[in-house]
Amino acid sequence: MTRTPYPAKPAQRPPVRHSVVLRDVVKTYRTGATTTTVLDGVTFAFPRRTLTAVMGPSGSGKSTLLHCAAGLDRPTSGSVSVEGTELTSLDEAALTRLRRDRLGFIFQAYNLVPTLTVRQNVTLPAELASRRVADSAARDVLARLGLGGHADARPAKLSGGQQQRVAIARALLSEPAVIFADEPTGALDSRSAAEVLGLLRDAVDDAGRTIVMVTHDPIAASVADAVVFFADGRVVDTLHRPSADAVAARMATLGAARPNGGAR
Repeated sequence: MTRTPYPAKPAQRPPVRHSVVLRDVVKTYRTGATTTTVLDGVTFAFPRRTLTAVMGPSGSGKSTLLHCAAGLDRPTSGSVSVEGTELTSLDEAALTRLRRDRLGFIFQAYNLVPTLTVRQNVTLPAELASRRVADSAARDVLARLGLGGHADARPAKLSGGQQQRVAIARALLSEPAVIFADEPTGALDSRSAAEVLGLLRDAVDDAGRTIVMVTHDPIAASVADAVVFFADGRVVDTLHRPSADAVAARMATLGAARPNGGAR
């Protein structure tokens, strides 16, 4: 009697070394007969469990890069992968699920619902996804961010730094693999900005998150593991283990190279 061999085990996928990978990404916008190129063949990989700052002159394409990397906008051509999943091949429903389940977002404008309490704002994304959040989990993340005494407050009763911490708590509660932050300290005073940057750094060092942060502030960029510099829709330089002075000096050379603004 011939025994049927067991089927071969599927090959294990190699561990993902980079959380976000962009390959030859182009993004153009058309207004009438005019086509504007905002991202011009960007190829870059953001390593896992790191905080990377993205910097560049106004209009250089850094926010568009963030939106394409996060699946909030689709590139005109090229590919974007997040945690090994190719975004450009997903339909809108699948893309929405991936953003909801695997990604976190922190924006300068906070995007809090003013009629909801802090606790309700933090748990809202999970509730919209029909996913139950344990009260203990919500209490824990609020306590870690210094918001334990504000769980029942409305956003209007909080300072700017406290509101941004609510936005961070909301992003962390779903335990995302990647957090995208667009100018998270841009509207904060220096003390609140330092607190928020410390929280983002802890999310990488203690919780193993990957953070991609657009910023214009050399001090904010100095907490990152690396800074990626953008100009005219392209990556022009990368600075590892940055200092605020080194970042400011490199930004000055980018500005000097664009005497007419060069905004796109």
